[in-house]
Amino acid sequence: MPVGRERGFGLVLQAMAFAASKHRRQRRKDAEASPYINHPIALAEVLWHEGGVRDPVTIAAALLHDTIEDTETTPEELSGAFGSSVASVVEEVTDVKWLTRRTRKELQVARAGRASVRAKQVKLADKICNLRDILASPPEGWTREQQREYFDWAKRVVDEVRGANAKLERRFDQLYRERP
Repeated sequence: MPVGRERGFGLVLQAMAFAASKHRRQRRKDAEASPYINHPIALAEVLWHEGGVRDPVTIAAALLHDTIEDTETTPEELSGAFGSSVASVVEEVTDVKWLTRRTRKELQVARAGRASVRAKQVKLADKICNLRDILASPPEGWTREQQREYFDWAKRVVDEVRGANAKLERRFDQLYRERP
């Protein structure tokens, strides 16, 4: 069911406020330890400005994409607050935290191609933002080799979601060419 313009705008603002509250004490791993909320906001901006995405469910899911994975938020809480469509997209892009890092990464590649178009677009925006962050200010202590490994793994994920948004795919490819 389409979301009306007014409801759509409200949904996005509600998601931003929720994400800001949930991530309020979290920091990114860059040298500046920037506020974590900047990351989901960046995803929403990439989707809107670079991907031409106007679907409020996708934008809201981008804002909430790490809440289940990185906070005490449950899928049921998201569903109750934002509806099953938003919660479903967030669940599709959420890593299984109890698995080893390597297994989580491989599972993300394996699951990417079966994701919904909305989840694929969120995944594309996430990888674009992460590559930009690594290029601008890599996580503290990351070697050049770790940066290259992340770029290569991100490309494997993006290669699985191709066809979801040509503009975002082109932007990812441009960033990938700057691989450290």
